[in-house]
Formats: sequence, structure tokens, C-alpha cells
Amino acid sequence: MAMVCLSDFEEYAKEHLPKIAWDYYSAGADDCCTRDNNILAYKRIRLRPRVLRDVSVSDTRTTVQGTEISFPVGIAPTAFHCLAWHEGEMATARATEALNTCYITSTYSTCSVEEIVAAAPNGYRWFQLYVYRDRKLSEEIVHRVEALGYKALVLTVDVPYTGKRRNDIRNKFRLPPHLKQEDAGQEPHGIPATALDPSISWKDMHWLQSITRLPIIIKGILTKEDAELAVEHGFQGIIVSNHGGRQLDGGPATVTSSNTVVHGDGSPAAEAAATLLMLIYFREQIDVLSEIVDTVQGRIEVYLDGGVRTGSDVLKALALGAKCVFIGRPAVWGLAYKGEEGVREVLQILNDEFRLSMALSGCRNVAEINRNLVHFARL
Repeated sequence: MAMVCLSDFEEYAKEHLPKIAWDYYSAGADDCCTRDNNILAYKRIRLRPRVLRDVSVSDTRTTVQGTEISFPVGIAPTAFHCLAWHEGEMATARATEALNTCYITSTYSTCSVEEIVAAAPNGYRWFQLYVYRDRKLSEEIVHRVEALGYKALVLTVDVPYTGKRRNDIRNKFRLPPHLKQEDAGQEPHGIPATALDPSISWKDMHWLQSITRLPIIIKGILTKEDAELAVEHGFQGIIVSNHGGRQLDGGPATVTSSNTVVHGDGSPAAEAAATLLMLIYFREQIDVLSEIVDTVQGRIEVYLDGGVRTGSDVLKALALGAKCVFIGRPAVWGLAYKGEEGVREVLQILNDEFRLSMALSGCRNVAEINRNLVHFARL
């Protein structure tokens, strides 16, 4: 079967992964509304292509935290890659090294950080960090990854408690005994026994910054209020994220807010007024990403994860102000298909689609992508 787009990898993974593993990777919280809206949100965004722009040469390169990558797509932190492929995170790291992009290693990896670095010694990596009740354990992890050459910490802040993922509960999901994980022991649903600290707050951020020289990116921001606090507390970046819809169901998609419907009373005049209000609403609709970009105003970089499935999705996210996007589930589908080669294919398809979408929209390089390229439409 020729793999033409990311949905081909999804279908393969669904057919070939054990059901318990597929359910774990695909799960959203509760009714999965937020998970599904992450994907639907991109369909509400329309592109406004420019023509006759001489797109014979295009350049997809960009920088994140001052480091050049080949195109603005990286791998988001996703747990337990060895459930999908025997080499797990080592294969993912090699693929991202080959494509010269960023890989955010999950705290819940099934390969050690030492194994990951050894597998792809020249790769560009950030490390996802949770804060544990045992702060010394968190400090040890920070010092360990800093010594190994990781270039940034990604502090995930939207998991004071784990969201309710129904299929994992029904399946009594646990990491299989033949797979190791860095923190010994587990609770049900694959969460390490070393519990996350639900009491963490903004006042703890100085402590974290005091134990490392690495830039710290905060992941899980969805409001302008928290974005402003992130800037005020000295973070170097924000990942706009709802954890792939796996935490709070009913929260916003990372790209756009829900539609509003306005009805008249049935008379021609009232219906015309209602239509006008709808047009105004959609022209002025404020989406999550743009709200945060407008709040930050270039003081720190803004990234995004959640729902990216095509190169045009990448283009839309960048047009709304994201510096780079990160993919989670599609990387796992690539692993399930063919390990390192599968992840490379997923990334290459996104790269090729992004380059084509740029050219068809009249953009010759990433710097030419801006908000004039998009508008919102009613489905």
C-alpha cells in the first residue's frame, strides 16, 4: 500500500496495533469532543492564495530557540513508543535527526534518555518535564538531561490530574511487563506511581528556573491570561496545547474556538441582519492561537500542537502566528508502520505538503507567511 497522506498511516496503525495499544494512543478524555475538534478546527480556516509570485524556489527552513530546523514541524512528547515499535523512542529520535527537526522526548519514554541520545547523537532535542511531589526527583531528571545535551525543557502544566480516558479504564491499561519505563512502578492507566504534584503553581516557577540553565518552554497554555503570566515569569516559549484532547474535554481546540449561530425571526430583514452578524462574527472571530500570539507580541516564541494532519494545516497554524507545530499521534502511526522509516515518511509527507501549500499560496519562504493568508469560514 502506498502511503500518500497521514490518514493512510492512521488506518494502518488501527489495523495492525494491538487494540489496547491503539485505544491508548487514540484516546481522548470523556466524550473525545476536544480531541475531534482539534482536527475539525483546521477545516474552518480558509486560505487566501496570492498568485504570480514566482514560487520556482521555496525555502521551508525556520528557527526555534535560535536553532535552524529544516521545516516548522517537530515531534510532540508522546508516551510509550515501544508499544508501537520495538525500538521505540530511539527510532523516533533517528528519524527526526535525519529530517533535521526537533524531537521533544516524553518523560514517559520506554527508552532511557541515554539510549535516545546514543541512537541519534546529532539530533536536536528538548525534554518534556513534569513536576513530581518529590522535587528532588524532578531536579535529578533536569540535571541528567542537561548533561546529555538536551537544548530545552518543556514544562507540561495541564496535568494536575490525569484526564478520564474511558477505553484505558475499560482495558485496565498498564505498560506491558517486558517494557521498561524510567520511573519504576505504575498506577493503573500507565501513569507512574511517582505522582505528579497537583499543588504546583506560578510561585514554584522560580525554583525550576533556579536549577537549570536551559530555556524553559511552557506547554498547555490556552488563554491570554496564562500567556501573559508565562511572559511575566520569564519563560522562553509557549506551546499552545490541550494535550491532544486527553485532559479536559470541552476545552477549546488549539487553533479555533467553536462556531456561534445567529438566527433571525424568519422575516427577510431579520434574516439579513442575522447573516450580517454572522459575517462580522466570523471575520472577527478570535481563536486560541491568535489570542495568545497577540498577547505575547513577539516577546517569546509561540508553538502549537494538536490536530495537525496535513501540510496546509501547518501553513494555517503559521499564518495565525505559530513559530512551529508539533505532531503526536501521527509519529506513533509512523512507528507502527515501519519504525524509523515510517516516522521519516510521515515527516517527509508533511514537509512536501507544506512546501506545496506554500507555493500554491504564493509564499516563497516561511517569513512570507502571515495572517493575511487566512480567514475563518462557517462549515
